[in-house]
Amino acid sequence: MKLQKPIHLLVVGSLAVAVSGTAMYLLFSRYQASYVYSIVVLVLLSLVTFFVFRYILEKFIYDKIKVIYKTIHTLKLPKRDKRERVNLNEDVLEKVSWDVSLWAQKHQQEIEDLKKMEAYRREFLGNVSHELKTPLFNLQGFLLTLLEGAIDDPQVNRTYLEKAAKNLERMINLVKDLEIIAHLESGEIKMNYSRFDIISLTREVFEMLELKAKQKNIQLIFNEKHDDGLPIWVMADRERIRQVLHNLIENAINYGVENGRTKVSFYEMNDLILVEVSDNGIGIEEKHIPRLFERFYRVDKSRSRNLGGSGLGLAIVKHIIESHGQTIHVRSAPGVGSTFSFTLQRYSS
Repeated sequence: MKLQKPIHLLVVGSLAVAVSGTAMYLLFSRYQASYVYSIVVLVLLSLVTFFVFRYILEKFIYDKIKVIYKTIHTLKLPKRDKRERVNLNEDVLEKVSWDVSLWAQKHQQEIEDLKKMEAYRREFLGNVSHELKTPLFNLQGFLLTLLEGAIDDPQVNRTYLEKAAKNLERMINLVKDLEIIAHLESGEIKMNYSRFDIISLTREVFEMLELKAKQKNIQLIFNEKHDDGLPIWVMADRERIRQVLHNLIENAINYGVENGRTKVSFYEMNDLILVEVSDNGIGIEEKHIPRLFERFYRVDKSRSRNLGGSGLGLAIVKHIIESHGQTIHVRSAPGVGSTFSFTLQRYSS
């Protein structure tokens, strides 16, 4: 927009000179014998004036474009090349067009990235609101029922209070898991490495989940090789690995079959220990496996919510293992069961 004023002034100036020259010549031509000759001279004078001012205008625009091009080119250069000079003998307009196109492509990618982030944000907020909505509405229903008179019946009010407490616990777990995963993603949680026995830690997790396993008559076992209790020393964050084992073993129980088993196995791989948590449960279809570690992703949505999970357990597991610089994998087949395996750094004295 800044170019318009100078351009307009140049055009007006060109016309003014042409008209002035024409008027002067017409006045002079009154004293000439040939009218045709006057017209010819007038046309020539107008053409000369037009081309002179056209040249001035083009030079003005060219100088402005040179500044724009040099600015774009300089901004593109690495710091060490800032002193380079542009060869202004080349086609500047073509170069500016190329640079502007490159700039547009770069910002187009930024726009696409922003769109993806916005879509991810909307999906995340939608998932969180959906996960909170069910227990909140349940909690509201139980409390309203109690307020409407059920509180006077000791047997009914206890049942409703227990259900309300269960839904409240579900919301608290969701908020805790969201906080954990936010800290893991931002790098705020540092891994506190120490030497510990992974066999002993697994036994502790077995004891924590023993009651839940008994409700479905599921056995919690080690593979035969390590059932003797001999220690396997690893170097990792003990409490975070406890959470990994707890989430994986609890999942195996939740999706296991009645009278089934959940087995934890250990394999030595040079300087690594491979840990496997397997079950003989319902299994997972192959199409779901690539998305298993996504936040709020559920293979069986109704079953998962009935079990009271937050939908963040496997996402937390993946973040913890990757924060240790290790990997986690899953293999599964419907009707056969699932196996989650991850590596840990083996302790060497």
